[in-house]
Amino acid sequence: MNRSILRTTFASSAIIFIVAILISAQPDTPKPPQTEKAEAVIAKAVQVLGGDKYLRVSSQIGRGKFSVIKEGATVSFQTFVDVIVLPDKERTEFKERGILTIQTNSGGTGWVYDGEQELVKIQNETQLSNFKQGLRTNLDNLLRGGWKGEAELSYLGRRPATLGKRNDAIKLSFKDGFVIEFEFSADDGLPQKSLFKKTTAEGEEVKEEDRYAQFVDVDGIKTPFIIDHATNGKPTSRINYMTVEFNKSIPDSAFAKPSSAKEAKKEIKF
Repeated sequence: MNRSILRTTFASSAIIFIVAILISAQPDTPKPPQTEKAEAVIAKAVQVLGGDKYLRVSSQIGRGKFSVIKEGATVSFQTFVDVIVLPDKERTEFKERGILTIQTNSGGTGWVYDGEQELVKIQNETQLSNFKQGLRTNLDNLLRGGWKGEAELSYLGRRPATLGKRNDAIKLSFKDGFVIEFEFSADDGLPQKSLFKKTTAEGEEVKEEDRYAQFVDVDGIKTPFIIDHATNGKPTSRINYMTVEFNKSIPDSAFAKPSSAKEAKKEIKF
């Protein structure tokens, strides 16, 4: 090897090494106070929900009833089994009047079984987009840090809540402009609600809100057994869990697209 090339290479490497040391020696850029406050709200919530046990959850199986609400009255309800494998797999089975519907997502793909037509369909772009947005607006995604690298976190201050209580409000601002806010009880740190806006197919902007209630301790992890949803301030649905299980083994076959309606209807034991 040419010695001048060797010396040049060595000198360049030495310079890079020294620069790397100097960069690493620089103090970390301080976080904005509003970010630190928001992180403190999240840390408090994680602790009250179970701390490390909550953070170590890898799967969840929920069973219960899903009710559709109109003009303040329940107009229909379905039983459901919801199976989640973190970070981005979900299978939800609905039954109404004996008719089975299955919606399944895994990463960027998804399929649906339509029990009325007895057809297995690939999810369209709107359905896939709705699932992606559901991940963003999910409370667990916030608390377990699934948004990191995609959004900025900030503290919005305290807001009035019920019965003279106040909530700490924080915000996630995603790179593509989507924004969601979460509120937590200033007293005990329990999650209270999430709020975001979306645009309908007709181009109308609507306000969506989830409210969390009836927290139940399941194996040292607190989880809301009631989630009420409202659109533009009017109640539209309720999720009422009857049971929740964590960290159960879930087969990959639960998320694989079935080859036929007959295969889709086969019961999977969870």
